[in-house]
Amino acid sequence: MSGKDRIEIFPSRMAQTIMKARLKGAQTGRNLLKKKSDALTLRFRQILKKIIETKMLMGEVMREAAFSLAEAKFTAGDFSTTVIQNVNKAQVKIRAKKDNVAGVTLPVFEHYHEGTDSYELTGLARGGEQLAKLKRNYAKAVELLVELASLQSSFPGSNVPLLISSQSWMRESEKSSIG
Repeated sequence: MSGKDRIEIFPSRMAQTIMKARLKGAQTGRNLLKKKSDALTLRFRQILKKIIETKMLMGEVMREAAFSLAEAKFTAGDFSTTVIQNVNKAQVKIRAKKDNVAGVTLPVFEHYHEGTDSYELTGLARGGEQLAKLKRNYAKAVELLVELASLQSSFPGSNVPLLISSQSWMRESEKSSIG
């Protein structure tokens, strides 16, 4: 222990009481930092696991959606110009929320549907089943994309405070083990 780490005190009962209170405060602070670090680590691992699962599923869903688009175009013909001309506003929208994990706010996105389906009767003459399948597949793809965006935007938000609290916790444990 170096000389600059020592605290100059007069050996008395009052100084002993003060030092015990300081020690208790340091231990409480260290325990709180440890709890925060553990909670952030747990959440960080959950987010990472969910990102990997969602990305694996995303490839399959996008492949299925692209194939259903090809099926719909083959069956119903080229309907893209009709859809583009008749769109007034978006049906699927995104709402941003905040999630609090151990005092760290993480952004969370969720999708919701607004309005009715204006293309409910599209493809009634030919290719209606393929168009309905196309809408379902792309709705699922958008849902997964929103979930993936939410996870990836909260990933750095959970990583940086985790590193900071872990470093603080390590410094506190080093100080308590030395003294």
